[in-house]
Amino acid sequence: MNCRKIVRIWAITLLALWATATSIAPMARAQAPANFLGTITAISGTTLTVKTDAGQAYQVEVPAAAAIKRIALGEKDLSKAETIQFTDLAVGDRALVKIDPDSPAGTPQALRVIAVKQGDVAAKQQKDREDWQRNGVGGLVKSVDSGGGVIVLTSGSGATAKTITVHTTSATTLKRYAPASVSFDAAVSAPISAIQAGDQLRARGTKNADGTSIDAVEVVSGTFRNISGTVLSTDPASSTLVVKDLATKKQVTIHITPDVQMRKLPDQMAAILAMRLKGGSGGGAGAWSGGGQAPGGAAGSTPRPANQAGGQGSGAAGGGQWQGQGGRGAGGGGDPQQMLSRAPAIQIADLKKGDAVMVVSTDGTTDVTAITLLAGVEPLLEAPAASQSLLNNWSMGSGGQGAADAQAQ
Repeated sequence: MNCRKIVRIWAITLLALWATATSIAPMARAQAPANFLGTITAISGTTLTVKTDAGQAYQVEVPAAAAIKRIALGEKDLSKAETIQFTDLAVGDRALVKIDPDSPAGTPQALRVIAVKQGDVAAKQQKDREDWQRNGVGGLVKSVDSGGGVIVLTSGSGATAKTITVHTTSATTLKRYAPASVSFDAAVSAPISAIQAGDQLRARGTKNADGTSIDAVEVVSGTFRNISGTVLSTDPASSTLVVKDLATKKQVTIHITPDVQMRKLPDQMAAILAMRLKGGSGGGAGAWSGGGQAPGGAAGSTPRPANQAGGQGSGAAGGGQWQGQGGRGAGGGGDPQQMLSRAPAIQIADLKKGDAVMVVSTDGTTDVTAITLLAGVEPLLEAPAASQSLLNNWSMGSGGQGAADAQAQ
């Protein structure tokens, strides 16, 4: 065996040991699969960093010989793709990358890159959001007939409660939220058999007149956790809070992301909702008027899009107002879920030790990510089952975030 070969063997051995020792290094160093689809997050020289919808990031070198093409969003015929230059690629573009199997050791090299421009993706996402809001339904799964492709949901609460039948076919796109994720973009394909009673589900398609039946073209579902408890501590810097779960008596760390819905119920709104959930009429006038700092509506909070419209609530110093007659919250039409949507928005800094909260979160035991958090809920905890159903349905009623993919194959 010559010296050069020995050196090469040692180099490969050291490289393998280094890779093992740094398995917790940034994801960009992970071995890239033969093909992957994601969003371009960085461009340096002739190297792209592409982050997949599942959160995995890969670095790939694009040599001069690589085929780089742009295709219209939704187009699947590569013969219609336009040849472009590497300099035409931009951060934010979607990219389908095929790795050259003969790439030398080190950073993998692309054999082909098929891109969809960021502007096309944004336009498609906006169109999808509008379609989900217009033609979507949501609720909790009551039953699943996998053989017949039929899913029965319960939606709403109190006088607005109804049953929705979701019809699926072999052409229906079925997706499932990834573990520890509340991102629609990260949802993965899954069979109807993965859907279980108690799951949250959104479906988009053609509805009947009263919205009790839908022929679905797309379905997304997930298993989430309900937490009712008291705040033990908050850490705005790390966007986390610790809550003592009243059911398990255990502490749970809750992560707050920019996409979370966070609201605080004014006292009288909470009392009216609690009365309704316990079977009362919820009648009489309700009004909240805030002097000084209002209970919520902090600047910078980011409720989900479908819950932003309507209602009165301000986090500005000096006031904010919620008014209701006969339990009708600020134009909510008497719908409890609309009342929740019109409660003032808050941030983690508005919470304090001892506050009662209700949370819909990703599934987990001691560490979860919040989807929806509602404070000011002391009266609602007197009817916990009905309250959690209300919160679940409100969370799912926020509308799907349509993912726009480069659909080239």
